[in-house]
Amino acid sequence: MAQDSPAPITSERFEEAWSQQPLTRAMGWKRLISWDPDTHTLRALFEVRPEFCHTRGTIAQGGFVTAWLDASMAQAMMRDTHFESNVATLELKVSFLKAVGQGEVLTEARVIKRGRRVAFMEASLFSADGAELLATATSTGLVVPFVTEESA
Repeated sequence: MAQDSPAPITSERFEEAWSQQPLTRAMGWKRLISWDPDTHTLRALFEVRPEFCHTRGTIAQGGFVTAWLDASMAQAMMRDTHFESNVATLELKVSFLKAVGQGEVLTEARVIKRGRRVAFMEASLFSADGAELLATATSTGLVVPFVTEESA
């Protein structure tokens, strides 16, 4: 008997699954703000919770900043390929420009160039209102197949 193929991934279906992942919730994901396929740019909102901070809860630990930028670049890649590919980070450079405090932060991630095997991405972290640039990142990634729960 032939097995039905999984339903195609839609942006809405992906967003629902992404926001329910334990890792996504644990790192403070709040919501997708926008995806612009013309500029290959994703904007998302994260929450900087007290448990992410040091110095008496005033400064987000750099690993969380890195995770927000990396996750945003990965999601931009998935959306840029219409959920056919994901990316495995090969190299990641983060520049911390200003202390990140508790509250909400905005990421903006973009696929700069994508080949069959390698992708180049960049991301920025801003204050929630977009007025202050807090951190930047660039990444090189290996293009890998997108895997869903149904296909795993």
